[in-house]
Amino acid sequence: MAGSDVLPYVYRLTKYDPADRDEHGNYIGAAEATSDHGPVEEAYLQAVAAFAVDAGIDQLAIREPQIAGLVHFGLEPAVSGHGLTGIFPPDLTGYHDGATVPMAIGLELVRAMLRDNGAWCRLEVEGAFAVHVGWDQYVYVGTNTPSGRAVAHTRALGLFPERLDASPYDAALDEQDGEQRPADDDFWARLHWSVAGAAILEECFVGNASRWHRLTSDTVDAVRARLTPRAQLTVWPDLSPDVDTVLADLPDEGLVEVVWERENGQITSVIADETQFAELAEQVHGARAATVLSLYTDQRHPLLTAVLPDSDGVLRARWRTEPTPSDRNWAILKTLRRGQVCTGTVTEIAGFGVTFVDIGGFIAMINIPELSWRHINHPSDVVAVGQEIAAEILDVDMVRERVSLSLKALQEDPMQALVQQVGQIITGRVTKLVPFGAFVRIEDRDDGFEGLVHNSELAERHVERPEGVVQVGGTLTVKILDVDPTRRRIVLSHTQALAANSDGPGPR
Repeated sequence: MAGSDVLPYVYRLTKYDPADRDEHGNYIGAAEATSDHGPVEEAYLQAVAAFAVDAGIDQLAIREPQIAGLVHFGLEPAVSGHGLTGIFPPDLTGYHDGATVPMAIGLELVRAMLRDNGAWCRLEVEGAFAVHVGWDQYVYVGTNTPSGRAVAHTRALGLFPERLDASPYDAALDEQDGEQRPADDDFWARLHWSVAGAAILEECFVGNASRWHRLTSDTVDAVRARLTPRAQLTVWPDLSPDVDTVLADLPDEGLVEVVWERENGQITSVIADETQFAELAEQVHGARAATVLSLYTDQRHPLLTAVLPDSDGVLRARWRTEPTPSDRNWAILKTLRRGQVCTGTVTEIAGFGVTFVDIGGFIAMINIPELSWRHINHPSDVVAVGQEIAAEILDVDMVRERVSLSLKALQEDPMQALVQQVGQIITGRVTKLVPFGAFVRIEDRDDGFEGLVHNSELAERHVERPEGVVQVGGTLTVKILDVDPTRRRIVLSHTQALAANSDGPGPR
């Protein structure tokens, strides 16, 4: 199997100013972790283009293409605004491992990935160039030559290039031990023998999607001729013509994949759980044949698996044919849903503030803002390694095999209670001064919520800087003007508190 060599010059391009990080390495600046669909996004694309120019690259190869969510290859209308709409046809022709695209199309794929808009892939020129888009708007560019002009241009665009040893999305770093079985002449000879009766072939040339073919001894060669380059192939037992029995044997609960052949010969599949079985039965009604495939690794029993080599016989695709930790993760991920409550054990608290939780064999994560409604300095303020917790699933990312959890989603937001206190006058302790005002804790507890008293609300006179009026540790009488739980903001006023209560204590 061909792996990818680590390029000697690798840069992480980011819109996040390294100065905007706290002592734990957490980003505390104002930039959002999503695309602005505007000048910042264009800056990323221009930076990537600049590195390509420095490296003399005008075409890129697509590697390990994936989509977020299952597709049906043209059975559904294209979704307006989807990341691949207008770049590739609805059946994703041309979006496969090894496909070469001009730089302009490569940049549009980068745009789709920056927007988390339904697609992900590596863009590479073997041994010379690579572009990988990571989560939270990080872009990794690798070259085999120095790129001084591109680095300078990236800075001029307002982005921050940082030299790294390697991209965390290098395929070599993702590889696990295991065998790849090439779909060579021996494989096809064995397949001919195996389908003396019939079988179905699952063709996966885009991660998270499948295209199906009915196989008989008479159709194997024709199917082989129209397969997409470098596809991963899985051969399953044939569909059953007794569709009613197939549907009657659906499990009482859990996720399954139902595959069926329509009257026109088209084969499709749907993943569903027990809440969707009734609707699914209507879809399958009138089908020629059908089958149900388990989504659990220990219950999946394909007849054959293989990966298509290139025309020269070399196996360059990195898809795998043997069970790996990634395969087990995939099986687990398909059982999880957004909003589901799960239990798990805290396995690690990383230095950058992410908490990792084992939820039945899969390691999910909790970002620090999802640990508590209140401000915390470190996850260890809330959880400990080895602790059993319950959390809500915020997102299941099938592309990056990532599950995000929230501890606070199962708790009531204590800020909601403060909404009822708008208009009240209280005395709190000053906790922090910023150029535009002072923060005052309005609850009598160490992790109590803090509100902002803007300079214009600190005194009747003009206030240039808050330290001319108050000091950290002192107390201040304030009126609660507004509590916004959604934006996590509390607005306070000292001058309005004095006007409402002229005898109220001032700062001291």
